[in-house]
Amino acid sequence: MLNKIILASKSKVRKDILDKNNVDSIVEHSNVDEDIVKESLIKEKATPEIISKNLAELKANKVSSRRIDQIVLGADSVIDLEGKLISKPENRDEAMTILRKLNGKVHHLISSVCISKNGNMIWNHTDKAKLTMKNFSENELKNYLAKISDETLYAYNVYQVEGEGKNLFSKIEGDENTIMGLPVDKIKEYLKNYE
Repeated sequence: MLNKIILASKSKVRKDILDKNNVDSIVEHSNVDEDIVKESLIKEKATPEIISKNLAELKANKVSSRRIDQIVLGADSVIDLEGKLISKPENRDEAMTILRKLNGKVHHLISSVCISKNGNMIWNHTDKAKLTMKNFSENELKNYLAKISDETLYAYNVYQVEGEGKNLFSKIEGDENTIMGLPVDKIKEYLKNYE
């Protein structure tokens, strides 16, 4: 089994998931401008799932094109609310807007991963979780946000499902690692069979 990979992600959460699963990795940022890519794909009427897949592939390919013969893992997660893309918040006001949109509704969290070598994708996988958010008052949402640190807020797409965020939901269907941004079991399965 191949264990040493390059993770093309700034996410500490993804690195932690790999570490906990004994997948030896080093981090190298792709420096992909995700906002430009998202805007372009939205104009083309791409679904949130296609956007997630494209971003994961772009990150992996970019890093792997400069790391010859190395295995590079790219990843991306998005929220799909009724077919519309919800991006990570850039500040607390945006986080509040996102929580209001999700309030009392069902949404999907999509996590895509891509493994590339020499600038080309050699494997990819997308997983989806279904989350049903409880109905909260404006004050309850404000109180929730007040408890969340900036680091958690920007790393976990407004909710940390293994922490305080689990209290936001009446129902969670799907893999916790997928919700945290990395469907690691499928990655391990691929790496185990990689030659």
